[in-house]
Amino acid sequence: MLYQIKQSELPPKIQDLIDSALLGTPVFIEFDNKVMVQLLPIRQLFHQRKAGSAKGMVKMADDFDAPLEDFDEYTS
Repeated sequence: MLYQIKQSELPPKIQDLIDSALLGTPVFIEFDNKVMVQLLPIRQLFHQRKAGSAKGMVKMADDFDAPLEDFDEYTS
């Protein structure tokens, strides 16, 4: 179940914590002296991927798909 709330319905203290999290400050909420919840901005969890961003960083050997000598006995 998804629970969603409007910013205007938040208590002021929660809004301050969210603002801190958006600025990059770690925000943890405790229950019974145990950290149970961490506030994280969505942009940190789901960033946009950029196609081709690793272009030129990965190289394959010319014989990448050549049979391996270790498996000769299984392929003959």
